[in-house]
Amino acid sequence: MKKIQYSVALMSNPMRPEDGKKAYANLQLTGLVSINELAGHITEHNSVFSKGTVVGVLTELSECMRELILQGYKVLLGDIGTFAPAITSEGAESKEKFSSQNIKTMGINFNPGAAFDNLRRDAEFEKTTTRKAQAAALKAENAGQTTADWTPEDDEEGEGD
Repeated sequence: MKKIQYSVALMSNPMRPEDGKKAYANLQLTGLVSINELAGHITEHNSVFSKGTVVGVLTELSECMRELILQGYKVLLGDIGTFAPAITSEGAESKEKFSSQNIKTMGINFNPGAAFDNLRRDAEFEKTTTRKAQAAALKAENAGQTTADWTPEDDEEGEGD
């Protein structure tokens, strides 16, 4: 199984700037999996359903969840977790002066289920260079150079994604 890669950058904690900069981990994403790729992955796990069927089910799931969330329902997807509607609003001077116009955004909250309850316990990590360092090395390699123009300071403030 592929390990989760991370790099390390010096950053200030915005909640405690007086502590100065400390070293923190930055998750290095492996990539993005599309609905078609996810469906293909599901079918590789001895699924009796075709990739097209799985894509269809996932697409319908997405549309139905959206519809239900827009009606105010919380949607429980077993061990995956719960998706619930969430809103933010501007304050009004009184309850009487509050209207739906004060509601500014609507989104979803996700609460993980048992399958995602303790990912840290099952995760394996591998330290790697930052994306900026990798890009600098690739640029140097493509130019036929043996050294890269990069300094660790380039990765400060969490920009090493």
